[in-house]
Amino acid sequence: MARLTCRCRAARASLAVLAVGALLAGCGGGGDDPGLGARVDPTTSVPAVGAPATTPTTAAPAWQSEIAQANVADVQVFDAPGATAPFLELPNPWVYDPDHPDQTIPQVFLVKERSPGWLQVLLPVRPNGSTGWVREADMTVSDNPYRIEVSIGEHRITVTRETDVVYEGTIAVGKPETPTPQGEFYLRILIQSIDPSSVYGPYAYGLSSHSETLETFAGGDAQTGIHGNNDASVLGADVTNGCIRIDNDAITMLSSILPLGTPVEVGP
Repeated sequence: MARLTCRCRAARASLAVLAVGALLAGCGGGGDDPGLGARVDPTTSVPAVGAPATTPTTAAPAWQSEIAQANVADVQVFDAPGATAPFLELPNPWVYDPDHPDQTIPQVFLVKERSPGWLQVLLPVRPNGSTGWVREADMTVSDNPYRIEVSIGEHRITVTRETDVVYEGTIAVGKPETPTPQGEFYLRILIQSIDPSSVYGPYAYGLSSHSETLETFAGGDAQTGIHGNNDASVLGADVTNGCIRIDNDAITMLSSILPLGTPVEVGP
């Protein structure tokens, strides 16, 4: 059974160690590893995402996004700015595996819009693409120059920093019966494999998206991801349960630079 190490790059933090079961869904294909172990790395010092956020009156460049990391124990999500009661509450940090409640990850969101004192954020819940409003005071906001674009039809991933291409390469995507979800998502968790020869390769990013054909996967909620591979010959094919597989050297390089909260645009 493969084993993984959770590594969060959202803010400065050190995390406790605990072996858990991996809940990323759609990562395997064709009878791949049915489950993974995972471990939070206590030696990982997590750097800040990026520069302090620009003020709302400052025009941000088109490539720039904003990442919001929760600084409260419970994130209240509202339908609209100033709403009296939240429609959703998310614990911060969140539990990676319910069987191991001390395996936790900071709540990080991609900011979509602003209103005085409020942020509209993309939510890591079903249905894919859900949004809600959070209090700006409950978040630490940082600017992020990185973006990821995925073309399913072209089997292509492009990662940019500002206007420069950091990486472009061939990917494997979901099978017709378990397609890779399309839309705007973001990187939610980074996992390092203790066995880089597994189907997940050396690293896996869990996304805010979920499979649209699988309700559960390996005991989890069918979260999809971007990860390495154990067979480079499948790159360019439709073989996964919904995840995106890329070159192992590429995912290793990207794991050292891409912060959680980075936007991921998946198109046809």
